Amino acid sequence: MTVTRERPMTYSKMRGLVSFFSALLKGKKVGFSEFLHKFVSAQHLCQHLDPQKILQRQSKLRRETEEKGTVSSVNTETSQMKPSDFDYLKMIGKGSFGKVLLARHRKQGGYYAVKVLQKQMIVKRKEQKHVMVERSVLLKGLQHPFLVGLHFSFQTPNMLYFVLDYVNGGELFYHLQREGSFPEPRATFYAAEMAMALGYLHSLDIVYRDLKPENILLDSEGHVMLTDFGLCKEGVAKGGIMHTFCGTPEYLAPEVLQGHPYSPVVDWWSLGTVLFEMLYGMPPFYSHAKAEMFENILRAPLQLRSGASPAARSLLEGLLERDVSKRLGKGCDVVELQEHPFFASINWDDLLARKVRPPFIPKVTSPCDVSYIDPEFTIQPVPASVNERCQTGVASEAFLGFSFMNPVEYVAAELVS
Repeated sequence: MTVTRERPMTYSKMRGLVSFFSALLKGKKVGFSEFLHKFVSAQHLCQHLDPQKILQRQSKLRRETEEKGTVSSVNTETSQMKPSDFDYLKMIGKGSFGKVLLARHRKQGGYYAVKVLQKQMIVKRKEQKHVMVERSVLLKGLQHPFLVGLHFSFQTPNMLYFVLDYVNGGELFYHLQREGSFPEPRATFYAAEMAMALGYLHSLDIVYRDLKPENILLDSEGHVMLTDFGLCKEGVAKGGIMHTFCGTPEYLAPEVLQGHPYSPVVDWWSLGTVLFEMLYGMPPFYSHAKAEMFENILRAPLQLRSGASPAARSLLEGLLERDVSKRLGKGCDVVELQEHPFFASINWDDLLARKVRPPFIPKVTSPCDVSYIDPEFTIQPVPASVNERCQTGVASEAFLGFSFMNPVEYVAAELVS
């Protein structure tokens, strides 16, 4: 669907041009668990499955993932990784506590996105817990094809470093900003891969809580990769509840806004808002005035304009259901979405195996191509502070246990050192 003439400037374009909106509130992986393949392939129709068995499978997956993570981690504050092991090529992002840089490992030659955070700012805003949760979630065996992965983490006296997959196909926000909206088949593909990633996190008792176009990346082949796990909540089993008010206003579920206890189904509301934006060019309850937008989320009727299929409209109504007990995903989580007619064209096994050809393939010329990264970042110089010298015993009490080396890459680093 294209944007109407009456609204030539899309929501995404306005957000890209006007900094006001950002002030409201603040590739490819292999070796994914064979168990999850069997788990997903068995989830054809929720009504033919015993929900208790589904929960048991999720529990088994969680135990296997945690055991795998425990056995395979090289987790030590004496990690040999340090800032000088990388050449920092471009700035590719910026956040509240630091910057994201494209970097090349000097000895191994791989390209990474290095997230550099200022300890002082994190401690000042009392965000240590969120940083450590992000690290923990990245280490929860997230060998999933649609989640950004962690390769190394280390610290210096003043900085924290996350060395992540470099995903250079651009943010979903970037593509919406350029195109306004997506044809329904393209939106279906992205929504399906997002649903698989969220369902996997939920199976590990993790709630994502921050699904929005800026946190949804495309890799060089056009597949979805979720990133930024700082607002994740761990240890929320099915039926569990949370109380923390967090997230981005446009994508917040009504129960969060009302300060009510909430559950993992908040992620399915957020998926509904992102799907709505992909189809229509704006989030469903958007208003320039924040107070009015909150009121819309709580009470305004869902306006589904023409252009989307009956199946798309049905899915949006199910995901954007204010009554949590009736929201799609409440009973069988991702299984309920998989069986919805909107996803009738999706072969879930092939999707998980990355055998489904993406509807859009970014035109990147090399692993270090930054053509889909906002020039607002790439034109800025790499700050000299990222090369801070590492010292013995740099671990501070606020970030004990932060350092990590992927065991496979630890061996590789030893071989080339």
